Amino acid sequence: MQYPVKLTQISAENAIYIPDYEQVKQVYTSLIKIEPNTPFPFWAKLWPSSMALVNVLKSNPDWIKDKHVLELGAGIGLPSLMLAGIAKSIQVSDYADEAVELLQKNIAHLNLMNVQALQLDWNHLPISIQPDVLILSDVNYDPSQFDTLIQIITSKILDGCTILLATPQRIMASPFVQALETYIQTTYVEVVNENTSSIEISILVLSK
Repeated sequence: MQYPVKLTQISAENAIYIPDYEQVKQVYTSLIKIEPNTPFPFWAKLWPSSMALVNVLKSNPDWIKDKHVLELGAGIGLPSLMLAGIAKSIQVSDYADEAVELLQKNIAHLNLMNVQALQLDWNHLPISIQPDVLILSDVNYDPSQFDTLIQIITSKILDGCTILLATPQRIMASPFVQALETYIQTTYVEVVNENTSSIEISILVLSK
């Protein structure tokens, strides 16, 4: 892997391999000197939305209990890794090769027999993937992707899928959430401490 990882205690029960974000930034700085178009590895950080989603699902396991779950744009995939024991099966995915490689490493490390790591581009989702529940954690950060994500969410809802969307309360994300307002059935709010900041995360449950 280009970005170094280390085994990190996530909870009293579980440790997983995650990149050291400070080292990630250093490695990225050296990589862009060689190839200026190298994309920044946003997948390589444990984002507050994923931690908030884990907390909500631990308190409300019925949302994924005995369900077939897909996590898109998962990055480190914390919700899928931490809650695999509740779901019937989980497909956890990202577009970045190295993110998928790390997902596979953690699946093997945790001995998760019902979890599969996939490389997926949400612009070209296979028709064969039909989850009961779709997890999206902090994916709505790029306005250029809003229309595509809204189409995916709407299509999956109409197919009978439940969507679990974790999002920081960013002003720029408001139009995205408003476009889905008619499908919001339940909202949870979690506060996650990151360094010296407290970050408020909304977890939206969407269905028809």
